[in-house]
Amino acid sequence: MGRRVYLETYGCQMNLADSEIVLGHLGRHGFVEAGSELEADIILLNTCAIREHAEERVVGRLTQLLSLKLRDPRVKLGVLGCMAQHHRAHLLDRLPFLDFVLGPDEYRRLPAILERQGFDDPTIEVRLGREETYADVAPARRDGVRAWVSVMRGCDKFCSFCIVPYVRGRERSLPLPLLLGQVSEAARAGFREVVFLGQTVNAYRDGDLDFADLLRAAARVAGILRIRFTSPHPSGMTDRILEVIASEETVCPQVHLPLQSASNRVLERMQRGYTIEQYDRLLERLRRARPGIEFSTDIIVGFPGETEHDFQTTVDYLRHAGYDHAFSFAYSPREGTRAARWPETVDREEKRGRLQAVIELQERISLERSRAWCGRPVEVLVEGPAKRGQGWLSGKSAQFKTTVFPSTRHAPGDLVSVGVRDATAHTLIGEVADGPRLEPSANA
Repeated sequence: MGRRVYLETYGCQMNLADSEIVLGHLGRHGFVEAGSELEADIILLNTCAIREHAEERVVGRLTQLLSLKLRDPRVKLGVLGCMAQHHRAHLLDRLPFLDFVLGPDEYRRLPAILERQGFDDPTIEVRLGREETYADVAPARRDGVRAWVSVMRGCDKFCSFCIVPYVRGRERSLPLPLLLGQVSEAARAGFREVVFLGQTVNAYRDGDLDFADLLRAAARVAGILRIRFTSPHPSGMTDRILEVIASEETVCPQVHLPLQSASNRVLERMQRGYTIEQYDRLLERLRRARPGIEFSTDIIVGFPGETEHDFQTTVDYLRHAGYDHAFSFAYSPREGTRAARWPETVDREEKRGRLQAVIELQERISLERSRAWCGRPVEVLVEGPAKRGQGWLSGKSAQFKTTVFPSTRHAPGDLVSVGVRDATAHTLIGEVADGPRLEPSANA
């Protein structure tokens, strides 16, 4: 059997980081990454279980990939990650052609499983442990300017709608010196931005050291120009973390701060651990601590028991908060969570209408906030060519706004001061100070 592996990733940044760990571990054991599924002997899908739609995408993709296995039975097909853990009891009933199913804490077993000459029976390994952090596994990072660094695994929050604690286990953090070593190695490899990852990233702790200590230490690593993190829990944003955000220029003035709902009644049923008043005070404190900071958030509509009044409270708060961006979803019950046992009180059509209303409102807010940058400079970390065509580059501002501008003098990894001349809801359009002038478009 060959040793060419093709891996597709579905879901959040944590899954992307896990895929880098998987490829790094396999590479250490002699496997090589294939350029496409057509070139692979082993096809892996690293999956998400947060929403039903994400799982259905994976099922559809696996059904497509079955044709490659039928054409060549030597091709092995496996599912990794959260969906594998969540549906471990009946995934093979639905997809009997799978060769193996591995949960998030079983990636070390992949080389031994793949070295087997025959797969008489599918392999299922889904044990969750309290110790596994993959601390000794060097990730196989893609070329680019941004490096993902997982600082912890698992979650102890047990929000009533969330499957994560059940598919990723309990919280455990990596040692701070080891993480600083990863940051230094990323800098030596040419990465200019580091993103710290954790299901509740600000719950990080290494003995007496906490997330604020990690941020401050990482900000001292030579070669790293920007530090971001996702996703923090509002109840864990301590004074020490706010002090680091205020004082360390390397820590970006942008925070993804999940809200989910602005109704205290719904927040309590979600077991979020804060009120809307506490959340709002946190936003104000962050804005005072770091002027110019911008926020994104998560919103769930149609949660069991959500009334029209609850929904309108969330809509009103979106207008008040002024998020730069919001990831909005209709509630999807996840088997095994507390909320899945409750009867749904919002039908599918109403959920769809509420979701559309939130998306349209946030698009208007995002456009207004983007246009407020017109006439102002932003510092852009160049990532690569823009989709606009030859001669255009794209990158992110410190506030994580996608910014495009014409230039033939700059390359990925450069920091460029760009004057914003135009904007859409999600993109700033500008020019380098001594670059060609742009005329604002009428429809941007």
